[in-house]
Amino acid sequence: MIARLHLVTILRLPCRMSSSASAAALSQSLLRSAAYVGGSWLRPSTSFPVLDPATGAELTKVADCGPQECGEALRAASVAFQTWRDVSAKERSVLLRKWYDLMMENKEDLARIITAENGKPMKEALGEIVYAAGFLEWFSEEARRIYGDVISVPMKDRRALVLKQPVGVATIITPWNFPSAMITRKVGAALAAGCTVIVKPAEDTPLSALALAENAPTVGELLCTHPSVGKISFTGSTATGKILLRYAADSVKRVSMELGGHAPFIVFDSANVDQAAAGALASKFRNSGQTCVCSNRFLVQKGIHDAFVRKLSELMSRELRVGNGFAEGVTQGPLINGKAVQKVEQHVSEAVSQGAHIETGGKRSSVGKNFFEPTLLSNVTTKMLCAREETFGPLAPVIKFDTEEEAMAIANSVSVGLAGYFYSQDPSQIWRVAERLEVGMVGVNEGLLSSVECPFGGVKQSGIGREGSKYGIDEYLEIKYVCIGGL
Repeated sequence: MIARLHLVTILRLPCRMSSSASAAALSQSLLRSAAYVGGSWLRPSTSFPVLDPATGAELTKVADCGPQECGEALRAASVAFQTWRDVSAKERSVLLRKWYDLMMENKEDLARIITAENGKPMKEALGEIVYAAGFLEWFSEEARRIYGDVISVPMKDRRALVLKQPVGVATIITPWNFPSAMITRKVGAALAAGCTVIVKPAEDTPLSALALAENAPTVGELLCTHPSVGKISFTGSTATGKILLRYAADSVKRVSMELGGHAPFIVFDSANVDQAAAGALASKFRNSGQTCVCSNRFLVQKGIHDAFVRKLSELMSRELRVGNGFAEGVTQGPLINGKAVQKVEQHVSEAVSQGAHIETGGKRSSVGKNFFEPTLLSNVTTKMLCAREETFGPLAPVIKFDTEEEAMAIANSVSVGLAGYFYSQDPSQIWRVAERLEVGMVGVNEGLLSSVECPFGGVKQSGIGREGSKYGIDEYLEIKYVCIGGL
């Protein structure tokens, strides 16, 4: 469906499909055979395999776009921008709404592609597609709400105006854990603002991007340094974000960065234990713990600690089922690759060697090599690796604390601040903690906080700018002041 949007360029391309079971379940009409650039499909000569993380089977050969194809994409996007910037807000709105409608009409097929290349269970994949389409619906409406201002000035013969104009060509670099939603959240805002875009999806999950329409370092650098690029939007690790910021610095390009997190999940003595445990389960184990806003450190006050650990362990044993994402009833799919499994295993073994206790899970799953059992650790300290680094896997380490001040010190001790969660029934405490947590998003008595209507982003080294909401479109707009004299 993205093939009809000449304003979008996607620098990944699947060639032939394999005969694996996962590949056979996919809609052939949504599997493209080349990169989409300026209304045409390009076929670079080099390729690499895209693997099903659940089985290890090859889903497809994906051709790798190099500097030549990247240059063609930049030229096409620059040319398209000259006309798209002048398209009326209403027309942009209509086109985005059509894209939303197409996604909803094909949501089951799009969800199967996510499950095949990403591994998340079908129910979650379908939820992602609905969430992803929601950004197109939202920004189709926001396209018609880009307002300027008339400013009153003391000189009677002058008028001061403020205009909002698109920044130009936007480079969009997206991660593998939400291969559809991270694209629509960025591209929807960019197109609504009047920008054209070049999308570079993650090498682990390029098929979802192409159904909606790591390259060599030279390509990433070119996308971030080329004179025609006016904006860079990236979601991924803090380390990679810093590299892209260096690329952007020389030409002072606009940037949006949604980077790593290390979310605290605080349970105070006044919390409802059942609600807190249910929220912890939802926050931690969505996409097998592979989300940037999932809880990574569980700080539980001593008066409620034992009850919370017991309840969460019971919920995990009863509610979580590990398996292939296409299987009925599965809630925990594979991790994205072997390195991800090794990291979870390292965090567990290091914590146990220092005195942590395994309440449930704790080892690789017998389902397959990329699966790890949902794991709950107690007796965790702040010195352990799982408390100092983002795990990005199905591991919930619980740290016991005494006072609110201690919990805040632990929660705010890290260099990142994307999301944070806490459970309390004390109104005064709710206000204090919500304001003192050094994060960009706070869930109070709620483990899931993402919504297309609300601003998404972090503070400290978790990023720059906001996505979604009415604020998301501003990331792709420049403010121009116009002074008219001689009146």
